[in-house]
Amino acid sequence: MRIQAIRGVKDILPNEIEKWQWVENTAHTVFARYGFKEIRPPVFEKTQLFSRGIGETTDIVEKEMYTFEDRSGEKVTLRPEGTASVVRAFIEHKMYATQPLLKLYYLGPMFRYERPQAGRFRQFYQIGVEAMGSHNPAIDTEVMIMLMDFFQTLGLVGLKLQLNSLGCSKCRPEYREVLRNSIRHHLSDLCDNCNQRYEKNPLRVLDCKVERDQEIAAELPKTADHLCSECKGHFSEVQSLLDSTNIPYNLNHQLVRGLDYYTHTTFEVTSAELGAQNAICGGGRYNTLVEEFEGPPTPCFGFALGLERLISVIPFDKTGKIGKRPDVFVLCLGEEAQKYGFQLTHKLRTNGFSVERDYDGGSMKSQMRKANKLACQFALIVGENEMKSGKYQLKDMSDGSQIEVSAEACAEEIKEQLKKTV
Repeated sequence: MRIQAIRGVKDILPNEIEKWQWVENTAHTVFARYGFKEIRPPVFEKTQLFSRGIGETTDIVEKEMYTFEDRSGEKVTLRPEGTASVVRAFIEHKMYATQPLLKLYYLGPMFRYERPQAGRFRQFYQIGVEAMGSHNPAIDTEVMIMLMDFFQTLGLVGLKLQLNSLGCSKCRPEYREVLRNSIRHHLSDLCDNCNQRYEKNPLRVLDCKVERDQEIAAELPKTADHLCSECKGHFSEVQSLLDSTNIPYNLNHQLVRGLDYYTHTTFEVTSAELGAQNAICGGGRYNTLVEEFEGPPTPCFGFALGLERLISVIPFDKTGKIGKRPDVFVLCLGEEAQKYGFQLTHKLRTNGFSVERDYDGGSMKSQMRKANKLACQFALIVGENEMKSGKYQLKDMSDGSQIEVSAEACAEEIKEQLKKTV
């Protein structure tokens, strides 16, 4: 019986992995510019962490988590998102004592049992950012600016920043009741999920993806009209700071996100390349989550994005940055040259070059074909004559030109020739 991958997961093959590595390396570079440092939480946690942190009424907790009992009988869950784990680590290791504002990011696999579709998998990879320790609206803005900087570096265009405020513990309860009373008149026209959400968390009705329900949601009371003075001031400052940096955005009063811990600013970045399910990133402020886990009062702001969806919209053919070509193909002619080529290849690699070679002892023509197929920049030709004379032939694979290089100065000459190709 042939065993295949489980539905909803995929292999990332060598011909794709360079794209992933480039995106990840770009994240490391851009985030470091803004003072963020990487954290790597475990891939499974106690189930309570997610049910308590994400919210009992969310689709993630109710329907999508991979939960099981370990041998000790403890319920554990493969992480469906990263924020709860970061908060747990933040408290457990007393990271709040190290500095007033902690800037963290993570990347790695997440797990949700949902219906596989384009850009959505049961094991998926996520990049997340958490700024922990400040309620200043400048933090909200700076994190969103960093995100747009990251996207611009990746070559993305046509993105839209969607913005809303969900209020706080003071003003949200009143808004929930106003919203609930308004929804009551539309229950017969709303989908079954929305009828359930109406009872448990009416804000989630605003987030429904059913077209008819979206039309109804557009006419419901807006969060922005029911904010307290503190929330209004915070949201106004966020918009003002975005305006000062010429970052375009749209106010989206139906934007509530799918996690219960969000307060104040919430946002999404959408791409026209993705159709109806067009969000490639979302996040917002969560000022009470650390306290809910018995940590000190710690206002936070963050986001998460799925790598699969992100990679699907990057114009890799236009970046010109993907897939580093091997520097040199060591072309060995004859049995003795093959043995000599082994040592030569090793020497070049220890000098920092990316080197490929032939292992089958093929003809000059067949080895040249391999060098071309691998898109090597240069071929270093070594045969019996070259071994005797101590002089190799270095061929530029792009234009066919060829020069003679000495064995002693081979590495230096290759370096000089590579500089000309940059």
